[in-house]
Amino acid sequence: MKPGGVHQGHRQRVKREFMARGLAGMPDHRALELLLFYSIPQGDVNPLAHELVEQFGSLAGVFQATREQLLAVKGVGENTATLIQLMPALAGRYLEERSSFSGQLTDSWHFKELLMPLFFGARNEMVYLICMDGKQKLIACRKLGEGVPDRVDVTGRQVVEAALACGATRVALAHNHVSGIALCSAQDIQTTRYMYQLLNQVGICLVDHFIVAEDEMVSMRESGYMNL
Repeated sequence: MKPGGVHQGHRQRVKREFMARGLAGMPDHRALELLLFYSIPQGDVNPLAHELVEQFGSLAGVFQATREQLLAVKGVGENTATLIQLMPALAGRYLEERSSFSGQLTDSWHFKELLMPLFFGARNEMVYLICMDGKQKLIACRKLGEGVPDRVDVTGRQVVEAALACGATRVALAHNHVSGIALCSAQDIQTTRYMYQLLNQVGICLVDHFIVAEDEMVSMRESGYMNL
């Protein structure tokens, strides 16, 4: 038997399983093992797949780990860390292109379709400004800033300048909660009221402020916080 023959046979079985059924019913460690085949061309990667899932709690946890955290795991090299981080980045790009929206943003699900891909896999808080015309048709979606996992600083001047630069008459704000809890904080409410008044002074209407957390999105208008 050639060296690595047993592992080669196992790899082929896992690949055939995926080709036949996709990821349906495949445990996290097996799905990750399949990915590791392409960064570690030889040997048994099953123990490493188990170790990664155990250390980071889930497949999603592995993909959300930082490069430094991944490289700290024995057996993870530069190629493996890069491949793991590439997966959520590619998925986010795919979702963004698939759900590109150019129509009127009249309902929360329109905004959700636009925004969810932008926050997919985010490790830090980010703020986006959705710029629209008077009929609420999308002009542009601008990223205003990215901070740390629990904070991002964006000034009122940045918001106003971005809106004016797009020629927007109506805008919406959106930011994410990396904690996974899509609830409006007191700071979110205070910031929203300040931005509403500031934009109103230059003839721009802030129609909503959305909070995104994982696969959930909360509209501050629908939650009653935009009754100004």
